[in-house]
Amino acid sequence: MSKIGVHSFVWSAGSSKDDLENALTKTYDLGYKLIEFSYLDPKQVDVKWLSGRLKELDLDVAISMGLPSEGDISSSDKSVVNNGRDILDKAVALVRDLGGTKLAGILSSAHGKQEQALTKKAWDTSVSTLSKVADRAKSAGVTLNLEIVNRFESNMLNTASQGLAYIKDTGASNVLLHLDTFHMNIEEADVGLAIRHAADKIGYMHIGESHRGYLGTGNINFAGIFDALVAIGWTDYVTFESFSTTIVDKDLSLKTAIWRNLWDDNVALARHARNFIELGMETATIKAALVKKAHFAF
Repeated sequence: MSKIGVHSFVWSAGSSKDDLENALTKTYDLGYKLIEFSYLDPKQVDVKWLSGRLKELDLDVAISMGLPSEGDISSSDKSVVNNGRDILDKAVALVRDLGGTKLAGILSSAHGKQEQALTKKAWDTSVSTLSKVADRAKSAGVTLNLEIVNRFESNMLNTASQGLAYIKDTGASNVLLHLDTFHMNIEEADVGLAIRHAADKIGYMHIGESHRGYLGTGNINFAGIFDALVAIGWTDYVTFESFSTTIVDKDLSLKTAIWRNLWDDNVALARHARNFIELGMETATIKAALVKKAHFAF
């Protein structure tokens, strides 16, 4: 059975000690086993305290991020690439210092709508740079999980197959895929088939609805997704991600176009999501067993 996580932006976009404590406590109280934070600035957050609280609550942690335009590792400007490399190295160190193993998100290029098509040079620059980051991340026990996002948030990795090609070019065993059902619902021909095809290289999984709200109230075929996860033997984290104008992060809310208020009660939302994922995975497991066993009355 997969473990279930939740993105901290369900609780708060703030990073004060009170905000973090509130997010940690609610995550724990609702039975989640992992909390995901968007990148936290170690200069503004007591990393030692946060690491200690995660241990006390027995919570795993993941860090996600999107590279800024001034840190785009696919850029033709060497200073921009070097800045992006430094940003990634610091993020790896943060994951390590918090006791985590997963850095996820848009790590291969800048996060945001691009105005030109990807070039081979940009691809090669990104691959080369990330490969070096991966070497250092390996010694820290950290995996780099490349989020596959829709065309309006990246011009590089929009499908799982593109992510697999990128991983192959890096030659790094700790570079994996970060799949997200919200994005896959836009770009993949079939989300379940894409999960099956990428099975060996999936490192992290986001569950989100087509409109970013309550699971099961949009148009995503979650039954097919849970079936695929069971079929590939997925036992790692499935992390719930949802956004509403109730919780606003200036940068991310603009880049991901969060214009609608799809929920107000984040506790009810998170409780529903955990139950939805748990039941969905359990149902898929039962279905898989049923199709493999002959049931005779004699």
